[in-house]
Parts: sequence; structure tokens; C-alpha cells
Amino acid sequence: MSKAITIAEAQRYDAHTINKVGIPALVLMERAALATFNNILNDDFDLSQVIVVAGVGNNGGDGIAVARLLKIRGIDVELYILGDLEKATPQTDQQLKIAQYYGIPVTNDLNHIVAASMIVDAIFGVGLSREVTGNFANAINAINAADAKKVAIDVPSGINADTGDVMGVAVVADSTTTMAYNKIGLLTASGKHHAGTVHVADIGIYAQDHLEHVR
Repeated sequence: MSKAITIAEAQRYDAHTINKVGIPALVLMERAALATFNNILNDDFDLSQVIVVAGVGNNGGDGIAVARLLKIRGIDVELYILGDLEKATPQTDQQLKIAQYYGIPVTNDLNHIVAASMIVDAIFGVGLSREVTGNFANAINAINAADAKKVAIDVPSGINADTGDVMGVAVVADSTTTMAYNKIGLLTASGKHHAGTVHVADIGIYAQDHLEHVR
């Protein structure tokens, strides 16, 4: 899976996999989390105090699931949640309930981000199309101010996945685990700077022509 895709293609492949192929969105989320978790373990990160900064969309759900996998591994991890929980996707709402069961602490203190030993960025996914402002911008600035290594899920938050443009402010990650295919925006100079080392994770989402080929 060497090609890079657009935002529209990523969304179309996701929808086809979920709605036509029949792989549930929560299954894909678990696969995305596991791929990110494995890349974290296989890299040289200080995992003494990890914080996952998560939005309420499915990218945030991926991050919350990563936090649970780290917690089960015995790693000290906490969550920083951004956005209106009433607007959380069903999958992310489920991940929050699971995280509560496992007793993963939640903080609203930006100082915890700055003081972390490693940060997982799970704020925005590929669909970001507006400028990042307010609490979201404050959190991204805190992430970038930290000395910790940063891992982004799918796309560094604040980067337009089509153009690589910075939408006001964007996470500068050391590595990015992107799902299914690389994103065109991550191949630009700005995208490369913000994404760091890109790991493309096969989580079972394919272009429709690929799926038709293997039937």
C-alpha cells in the first residue's frame, strides 16, 4: 500500500469498509490503536509519564484506546480531553466508558502536557478543514512547548491532510502512525516537518478497487 491518498479518498474508503464490507468502526478503531501502540513500544520513547491529548471525534477514540493499551501494560498514562463530550462519536464515547472502567485519569491542566515524558496527539483526524483556535490551539501550543517526544495518530493535529498547510497551529510530531495509506499532505515539506517518521498501518481499510480485486 504505497500510494498516498486525499481526505476524500480516506473518508470514502472508511465508509466503504464500514458500510459495505461490514467491518465495524469500533473494530477499525481498535486496530488503529493497536498499530499506534506497537509503534510506540518499538521506538525509543520515555514512557515514564505519558499523556494522550484527545478530541471527541474518532481520532480521539483511537487515542483513548491507545491510553488503555498503555495502562494495561503498566505504563503511567493520563488523558487530556478536548471538545464537547456531548458531541463525541459513538465509538469515542464507548472508548471513554472503557477508559473509565480501567481507571485512566483525566486532567484539564495544560501543565501536565508540558511535563509529560511522551505525548500522543489524537485531537484531529484527516478531515480538518478550518483554522485551529481556542482551547485546541492552546493544547497544541502546550504539546509543542513540551520537551517530550510526540506521536501523532493518522495526521499531526492542525495539518491539512490534502495540502500539508498549517491550519493556524499544528503539532510537530516525532512520528506519525497513519492508517491504511499515507496522506498527500504528509508528503509536502510542511507535512514532513510536522509528521516526523511516518508509519503506515494496515488496519483493513483498502481502496474499493483493491477490495474488488481480491473478491
